Amino acid sequence: MNKAQLVEKIAATAKLNKTQANNALDAFIDTTMGSLKKGGKVTLVGFGTFTVNKRQARMGRNPQTGKAIKIAAKKVVKFKAGKDFATKVK
Repeated sequence: MNKAQLVEKIAATAKLNKTQANNALDAFIDTTMGSLKKGGKVTLVGFGTFTVNKRQARMGRNPQTGKAIKIAAKKVVKFKAGKDFATKVK
């Protein structure tokens, strides 16, 4: 499902027009990214939790040449599904 399809589903389910559904989805995405950027976490009970983890620098290999390369440290977003969400997906 891409963003346009998600917006259509949200609009139909919430009885909104597509513009309102798109604005709501954009607001959710912007708010979530803003919170994660500040080091916070976003928890939606039953759905899941978005957090930011720090990944340490490490050594890796270039698969084409086999040469060792240094992979820089970075922050990565992690999502852990909530119990209700995980149960419904199974």
